[in-house]
Amino acid sequence: MGAIFRVAAEGPSAPPHQLAPTDGFTLAELQAIGREAGIAPDAVAHAAQTLAVRQGAASRTLLGLPIGVERRVTLGRRLTTAEWEQLVVQLRDVFQARGRIRSEGSLRQWTNGNLYVLLEPTPTGDRLRLGSLHAGATASIRLGLVGLGSMAFLAIANLFGAHMADLGTLAGLLAGGLLLIANGAVRLPGWARLRGRQMEDLAARLALPPGAEPEVGDSTGGGRA
Repeated sequence: MGAIFRVAAEGPSAPPHQLAPTDGFTLAELQAIGREAGIAPDAVAHAAQTLAVRQGAASRTLLGLPIGVERRVTLGRRLTTAEWEQLVVQLRDVFQARGRIRSEGSLRQWTNGNLYVLLEPTPTGDRLRLGSLHAGATASIRLGLVGLGSMAFLAIANLFGAHMADLGTLAGLLAGGLLLIANGAVRLPGWARLRGRQMEDLAARLALPPGAEPEVGDSTGGGRA
């Protein structure tokens, strides 16, 4: 319960919480408690949705680093065309990218490079999936691993008398590989946190009843996917 009020008071940038979003309380009960503490009911609902989205978070990792993030939310209704269009406007504003829109029957998507937003039908309503892959950092790390692998192969070959590379070459491959891995690694944690907050805020807002738009912390500050 405390996690919900922390998110409601601090906005979507509040740190994740490991407990269940409602801790046994109904949303109406949480809103009543929040009202007594001076927190708007819409902000409490938004916070509860944000924590629910966080619980369904998925990620792709490389060397234990988050190279891809994804957030999902199942809506209890079908998204109208007007709501989808408003979401696209928000996506362009938050991620500072025009993106490309595509529709196939009831399937809709907005993509910009490795950043994607998918609207998919389910038996009870629509499901929204937002995700992104940091291609630049991923490529840097993988190239660094190739460099280290090449260095290891040549070093082993030298041990068996092949003499395929001198110490300078081996040192260069080692330094270059480590530099490329570090170059990718330092960019990923901050990027993953930012993308996660942005996606959680968008998904939680969309899951609220139409017309409920709480004023919470700013999660914009887009940048590349």
